Amino acid sequence: MSTFAAILALLLAILALFNARTLFANIMEKSEGTDSMKKIAKQIQAGALAFMKTEYQRLSIFVVVVFVLIGISGGHQGLGWTTAIAFVCGAFASGLAGWIGMHTATRAAVRTTQAATNSLGEALNVAFASGTVMGLCVVGLGLGGIAIFFLFLQPEGLRNILGFSFGASSIALFARVGGGIFTKAADIGADLVGKLEAGIPEDDPRNPAVIADNVGDNVGDVAGMGADLFESYVGSIIATMLLGWTLAKGGDAGHHLVAYPLVLAAIGIAASYLGTFRVKTEDESKLHHALFSGLLTASGILIGAMFVMTFFFTSATYTVSVAGAGDITYGKWGIFAAMVIGLALGVIIGKVTEYYTSEQMTPVQEIANQSQTGAATNIIHGLATGMASVWIPTLLLCAGIYFCHSFAGIYGISLAAVGMLSTLGISLAVDAFGPVADNAGGMAEMAGLDPSVRKRTDALDATGNTTAAIGKGFAIGSAALTALALFHTFNETAKLTKPGFTMAIDDPKVMIGLLIGAMLPFFFSSMAMKAVGRAANKMIEEVRRQFREIPGLLDGNAEPDAERCIEIATKGSLSEMIRPGMLVLLSPIAVGYILGPEALGGMLAGALVCGVMMALFMANAGGAWDNAKKYIEGGAFGGKGSDSHKAAVIGDTVGDPFKDTAGPSINILIKLMSIVALIFLPLFL
Repeated sequence: MSTFAAILALLLAILALFNARTLFANIMEKSEGTDSMKKIAKQIQAGALAFMKTEYQRLSIFVVVVFVLIGISGGHQGLGWTTAIAFVCGAFASGLAGWIGMHTATRAAVRTTQAATNSLGEALNVAFASGTVMGLCVVGLGLGGIAIFFLFLQPEGLRNILGFSFGASSIALFARVGGGIFTKAADIGADLVGKLEAGIPEDDPRNPAVIADNVGDNVGDVAGMGADLFESYVGSIIATMLLGWTLAKGGDAGHHLVAYPLVLAAIGIAASYLGTFRVKTEDESKLHHALFSGLLTASGILIGAMFVMTFFFTSATYTVSVAGAGDITYGKWGIFAAMVIGLALGVIIGKVTEYYTSEQMTPVQEIANQSQTGAATNIIHGLATGMASVWIPTLLLCAGIYFCHSFAGIYGISLAAVGMLSTLGISLAVDAFGPVADNAGGMAEMAGLDPSVRKRTDALDATGNTTAAIGKGFAIGSAALTALALFHTFNETAKLTKPGFTMAIDDPKVMIGLLIGAMLPFFFSSMAMKAVGRAANKMIEEVRRQFREIPGLLDGNAEPDAERCIEIATKGSLSEMIRPGMLVLLSPIAVGYILGPEALGGMLAGALVCGVMMALFMANAGGAWDNAKKYIEGGAFGGKGSDSHKAAVIGDTVGDPFKDTAGPSINILIKLMSIVALIFLPLFL
């Protein structure tokens, strides 16, 4: 059964990549517009390409070093050259997914601008097609890579396949942090000097940081985000497969439990692709409905198809012994129910996120209202909104964990994460079209197109801001569930290897680990946000220098030096991303080596609990600040240029590293530390 599932997964992964290639070709056939638009697009494409090349060159050194270290540790179970090869392949696939997304987005943006000169519907089609290319490439490369390794290694080699997830997570962390620093440094520099000091509009061609800001949208919000969700997708599938094989202790049941997440992900690809055909509208007020309709359609198709497929999983059962309750057996319909709960949980968390971050909802409008009395009250209310946004998703996760465990045990909790991400092909498309629309609006402004064009792209961008926040909710929720599965696998592996191993809360080592783990998301976030601040400081000084020293620049009679701003953002982000990344990678190894596996297990638990809260708080607070600014720019409380608008711009600036650098990186931190701990556990025992 598991071999059949892997073959099915591989075939549908190949089909996803083929469809992505076809969509990309269709995008490239669209018009690029005027010569001015083409010139701007070339600058953005060149800047994004230069950043990605430099970033990948540096990351390749890291990949080679880790490859050798894993390979020469072959005397321990789960390590060795097979795991090392899987690590390299996971890193390569994650990087390739990000590269394809960046390459597509930088070419689709100018075509979206040109399409917007005709209609909103045409612009949506091009931008959403770009996002779909990204979505299909992520699921195609991720599931295809897992399937190939599984066909060669079979269930007995699942611990080696963890290397694929390790590689994906490592690259995702650096891509998210590095891309996030780049995009926010440029964004902050453009906003604070351009809007507040010089009093010029957003995306004004006189602003030297505008091109860098548009580059940042592609390397951070597209490439970084794609690598982030790639590792979430891969990690959840591999964790569930490994857990199923461990719980069933091999045999037919083990093969069925390994096969189920593969089949679920494969059917999810087909359902996602079919759902994309529902995303059509010419009405600005129905943009969000069109996108949500596509997601719901994909979810409905997936549930129906998996209901039928579940009939064939005759041996998908396992039995566990529970103190005081005896043996409990979980069957295939309980597993199906857990999958449905995970899928529904993702959609519901997305709607809660939308409530707290959409400019059409009360929380964001209250932040905008507070902007009338200055930046301080805006920031206070934004922080409070982010904190308040945590309680509903947390209780939803608790309810999901309870019911999934009731239906299918710990395997059900892990499978819920796969269910949540099973329609990633379309949910990522819904997320990734936003930065393309943002770039398209910038090009419309810089090229001096009719205001009606910017109005259409702004409508797409505003919707994209909300869907991006929803995408972060998906990633954080799935990270919590996947980390729980990895934590259980860590615990069971340690018990098998070290007799008498426990993680009792009253064990001092466990308590020390809990405290260290809870501290790490704070320390990591501090490092990431300070990095944004330092890079933004250099960008602000450069923009001020150009306004001051280039004659005629503010009068529109001279060209800004955009390449210098791109160079500053690139150097700053690539040098600053190293320390936060190494903190995450080395902390589990240091704690495990110095304090032992008990403290390491405590650290994973502390990081999970604290990290989920921090990630939700930061992502939602940042999204709310951003849309409060856009709400005022739409004409509320004085509109653009008013004191309220200036206060909202400052609030949005504070929220930038919250939502696009530190916040989304924390969900990678949670899973990556768990994977590192599990892979290197034999060294600590």
